[in-house]
Amino acid sequence: MELGQTRQCVEELHFSLYQRALHPELFHIHQVKRVEHRYYNAEIWITGLTHVVTIQFGDQFLTELVAEPSDLLPRVGLAHTFRFRGERDYSQTFSGGLRYILSTQVERMSTNLFPSTHRDLLRYAERRGMYTVFDEWGHEGLAPLTFIDYEAREREFHIHAFHVFPVERTILKTQSIIEREPERRRDNGY
Repeated sequence: MELGQTRQCVEELHFSLYQRALHPELFHIHQVKRVEHRYYNAEIWITGLTHVVTIQFGDQFLTELVAEPSDLLPRVGLAHTFRFRGERDYSQTFSGGLRYILSTQVERMSTNLFPSTHRDLLRYAERRGMYTVFDEWGHEGLAPLTFIDYEAREREFHIHAFHVFPVERTILKTQSIIEREPERRRDNGY
């Protein structure tokens, strides 16, 4: 079974960072966005209440994966993985001046606060980035959704992802930056 076909639970989700691209046949991809930039190419997949972001700087790849663990996922190229809990920051530097920075937060809300936050986030998503609403997994009139906003800068790619779980009244937020230092800075040691 492809990942992203069934309703995920925030408690089951993991972050994984790969030094390679992942094969699209592993996932049920609901939406795709390709970004071509002077120094890199990026591809974003919404894969249910999860996502995959792959960025290529020359011959180097980094893939950010938010998904439930699966035997289908490769171990080759896996740089780091962890389960989402509370707040967490993570960064890793790779050869060739490539750096990955991540901040995550699992935010649980009250019954009163969640509906207005859901509505505000959906309105914002309608104006920016990419999003998918999963009406078939709705709960009490609120549908789960994945919203990904991104910003392509000169040598950086910024990703802001929101995975909204109405049954749990929880939002999983991830903010990541994938950047590569200019060659002259790497060569001069700064």
